[in-house]
Amino acid sequence: MSSSPGEAASGPPLRGVTVVALEQAVAAPFATRQLADLGARVIKIERPGGDFARHYDRRAKGLSAYFVWINRGKESVVLDLKDDADRSLLDRLLARADVFVQNLGPGAAARLGLAPAALRAAHPRLITCDVTGYGADGPYRDKKAYDLLVQCEAGLVSLTGEPGAPARPGISVADIAGGMYVYTGLLTALYERERTGEGSQLSVSLFDALAEWMGHPYFAEAYGGPPLARSGARHPSISPYGPYGCGDGARVFLSVQNDREWVALCERVLRRPGLSRDPRFADNPTRHAHDAELTDVIEECFAAHAADGVVALLDGAGIANARLRTVAEFAAHPQLAARDRWREFPSPTGTLRGLLPPVEVAGREAVMGAVPGLGEHTAAIRAEFGA
Repeated sequence: MSSSPGEAASGPPLRGVTVVALEQAVAAPFATRQLADLGARVIKIERPGGDFARHYDRRAKGLSAYFVWINRGKESVVLDLKDDADRSLLDRLLARADVFVQNLGPGAAARLGLAPAALRAAHPRLITCDVTGYGADGPYRDKKAYDLLVQCEAGLVSLTGEPGAPARPGISVADIAGGMYVYTGLLTALYERERTGEGSQLSVSLFDALAEWMGHPYFAEAYGGPPLARSGARHPSISPYGPYGCGDGARVFLSVQNDREWVALCERVLRRPGLSRDPRFADNPTRHAHDAELTDVIEECFAAHAADGVVALLDGAGIANARLRTVAEFAAHPQLAARDRWREFPSPTGTLRGLLPPVEVAGREAVMGAVPGLGEHTAAIRAEFGA
């Protein structure tokens, strides 16, 4: 159960909160790992054979990179919920839990007697959250919803890639979107319960989460504008915004967000002050309409400099810019090193290194718990709960 205010102030923010998670894959585990990082006790219920995300790959010292990323700090308990004794143990866990999260297939939780209304009737302080692909009703309610497929249905893939060549974004955007709304929803529900004493019933669908993130392209097109075109690494509606070649063959990304920055780019970087008054480039809509011509002008200037020199010029003029880094270069990023963002944590196959959570709580270190082995905590949980 929840800790007292005095206890919370001296430890991790969610110390004393117990989360029971009947979860698999990415979205729900991503959300509950955020809670574990804040000190919640997360008891992960796995089917015999385990969460199938354990078997996606073996890239992290023989473990699945996906599983390592989103399951740190949890307790793994293997239960066969068709077995009466295991089902009884789950009931005992839920009787003492603060939060129950599940992302089983459509209808599976109800068939197991885990419908949120029934759980809330039995445990009024319990916060339940059902994570679905497309929602609990509607024609897509029973449709399988894997990340890339949800991206397609939400229109994201139509915007990603080069003209004529749609592409999947490099990370699991739908799963992460859904997981973040689960996480923030649960934090809100915990806060509300502290004031009212009552739990609540939440639901999040991956499709709805990603649909929210599609707000800009929707509004850009819904009221008479042409559809946004796939633009590769360039912005679909702002110019200049994207990669530009330099004299050493490297590319530097830059972004101009307003006319003041555009003038600064012309005067202090391109050394062509009159360019800011060129009718083709007078404001963002006209610059975007003539983006190919503007790219030629910028790259003609940048050809006289190596990428490091271009970055120095842009920084000096207050123009936002970036270097295109590989994953290996990201892992060695000087900003992460300077801010001491890396921590080591244990796993069944040895020590791993990961990043601290994005939310920093002053004076408190995040809980960077171990990656659990399959069923590692089953015996201890059985003993604790008398099963």
